[in-house]
Amino acid sequence: MPTAAHIPLRGWRILVTRASHQAFGLSDPLRELGAEVIEIPTIEIRSTGSFAALDHALIKIDHYDTLILTSVNGVEILFERYNRMSLPIVDMQHLLVVAIGPATAAAIQSEGVGVSIVPKQYVAESVIEALRGKLFKESRVLLVRAKVARDVLPDELRKMGAQVDVIDAYETAIPEGTRGKLENLFTEPSAKPHLITFTSSSTATNLLAALGDRARELLDGVHLASIGPVTSGTLTQAGFSPALEASEYTMEGLVQAITEFVSRTDPNQKRLHRVK
Repeated sequence: MPTAAHIPLRGWRILVTRASHQAFGLSDPLRELGAEVIEIPTIEIRSTGSFAALDHALIKIDHYDTLILTSVNGVEILFERYNRMSLPIVDMQHLLVVAIGPATAAAIQSEGVGVSIVPKQYVAESVIEALRGKLFKESRVLLVRAKVARDVLPDELRKMGAQVDVIDAYETAIPEGTRGKLENLFTEPSAKPHLITFTSSSTATNLLAALGDRARELLDGVHLASIGPVTSGTLTQAGFSPALEASEYTMEGLVQAITEFVSRTDPNQKRLHRVK
């Protein structure tokens, strides 16, 4: 019979807000640790409407010396277009490839392309530090990312003398039906989650937008779990301080942070004290 040590999250209802095709990477380990997991994606990945800019950049990939990919989503879209155009992988072998996060690196490597740099922390500032001294004046950098993203990375790389082409390969949106599902979840006391996971700024921004004017009321008493400082900053700026933040900005790191948080929380005090 499983012991409490093996199911440390028993009795905790946890809402996972990742895109539906990626939720399992967080939901499965949480369930294995005993949590009751509710999946309501607050983002879905959509085309920006045109691949013309990306296709043009890939056709002249030999003109670049550095490729930066910020997510698995970007990797999937880039290589889908690259393979669709029947471009040879050998033309990418000269690139200094930077991947933000181990999952992104693994996705790149699965396409037969080596990864040169995985920054210690999976944020733009860490990428800049990792590239310092490796880029030279007139370096040609191709940065493939989501449409809504901070400009810290391209701005700082340009200050270092690099020529940076930024390609918005995809965008995120609130999935159809999400607002209704969230409202039903949060207005039913027996179903309301004890904790919500946020794996990107978009998951946080979209959940708050979906809850609208009732966000503060509906989130009262709920612990918010952030994957890293950028996501935490998004929540804090919106007026919602996360109860915990992962030390390692991965799904594994977030699960570990949740487990440690729960171990420090009185089982009878799963809810935050309600605001008067």
